[in-house]
Amino acid sequence: MTTFLPQSCLKQLARVPLSKGTRVSLAQFSRAQPTQCFSTTPRAQSRVGAAPISIPPEVSLKFIDLPQTTARGASQNQPKTAIEVNGPLGQQTLNIPPFLNVAHDENLRKASLSIEDSTVAHQRAMWGTTRALLQNTILGVSEGHICILSLVGVGYRATIESTASTVEAEYPGQQFVSLKAGYSHPIELGIPKGVKASTPQPTRILLEGNDKQVVTQFAAEIREWRRPEPYKGKGIFVNGETIKLKAKKIR
Repeated sequence: MTTFLPQSCLKQLARVPLSKGTRVSLAQFSRAQPTQCFSTTPRAQSRVGAAPISIPPEVSLKFIDLPQTTARGASQNQPKTAIEVNGPLGQQTLNIPPFLNVAHDENLRKASLSIEDSTVAHQRAMWGTTRALLQNTILGVSEGHICILSLVGVGYRATIESTASTVEAEYPGQQFVSLKAGYSHPIELGIPKGVKASTPQPTRILLEGNDKQVVTQFAAEIREWRRPEPYKGKGIFVNGETIKLKAKKIR
């Protein structure tokens, strides 16, 4: 197999002193060359992770030391600290990675995050992620998270029922979302604990809760029964979701 080298590599190879009859493989040449970084800009702080978080007056943060396991094979990223967030809408706990430091200023009502080593890619990646999770947790216990689902289609309807015939209740007092979405039978889905569902209109479902992950996951499960299709534009849309219609296939 013939390998073609760039012109810059050929010029560098021509300057290497070799004796007569010596062969240099491409792998040996690449190992001998120092790695070159294409970006000349220095590493900057995370724009998301370095931004401070504003804490409402009705929300309180409590730092909890987690017990450490010394079992064989324990991960180095095992969290050592957890933050307990209390607010008028409930309480949530968020685990913090061991390489992240959270500074809480009670007078200014702000929290800022920092990492130990900015040269580690994993730490930089989790910096902004953890900051977003903490922001969503504080927002959830103070204001809450909502998801609005729109049912688009002829005969598509949704109701909230106290009982169901196809699924069993997972906890006392659980309610169920009953969908009519073009199937020969109604679809019944149990509402997760901590989520409040209502139907202000027959074609609208409003989900409310303090845990964003639980609310959006349940919305995704409902949407999965009738994903928006691109020919007639029918389906279950979440939070103003849109879809580009395709042209009809005419033979």
